[in-house]
Amino acid sequence: MTEESKGLFVVFEGGEGAGKTTQLRLLEEWLSGTGTPVLRTREPGGTEIGERIRTLLLEHGQGEVDARTEALLFAASRAAHVTQKIAPALEAGTVVLCDRYIDSSLAYQGAGRGLGVAEVAEINAWATQGLQPDVTVLLDLDPTLSAQRRAGRDGGAAGDRIESADIAFHAALRQAFLDRAAGAPERYLVLDARQSVAAVHTEIRSHIEARLRR
Repeated sequence: MTEESKGLFVVFEGGEGAGKTTQLRLLEEWLSGTGTPVLRTREPGGTEIGERIRTLLLEHGQGEVDARTEALLFAASRAAHVTQKIAPALEAGTVVLCDRYIDSSLAYQGAGRGLGVAEVAEINAWATQGLQPDVTVLLDLDPTLSAQRRAGRDGGAAGDRIESADIAFHAALRQAFLDRAAGAPERYLVLDARQSVAAVHTEIRSHIEARLRR
């Protein structure tokens, strides 16, 4: 942990269908089994208002959501999430596992929607009061394989408003995630999501265990 009596903030990032939900659950189960206090949460969401914003952002039929509004809604949900849930849990010494965080906004709205990574980063730095993850697990997966996985998982049904974007959009997201990881390798654990679930979990568990021993 970064400071005595403080928790560890672990974020899972990556494209759709990379296995984030499965790996979050496995890590939560392992941590709980060791007696480590752990909180699993997600973005957008994590709070009552955040879950309402999640519906507006992801579900079809909510009306037009332009790119700038989308970025601001994600940041608003994140502001509530940090203030109401993440920061208090970390202060109490809990390991917080979060499905997506700022990097997703930088990739999806900054790169994918063309708003600019620096501009979106500035909004989110203010929204989160500068809170950064201690570890970001990036599950890297080719967008074509990601689409195949989603189709198999959902039985061919159309994904949410963001999942259903075209391959070019998802390719831009992948590159944005990889660029972020390359810029701060000490904070990222980049894993090939084509590996088996067990192999990925083993690497994640080993990395987190080492961080907790510090």
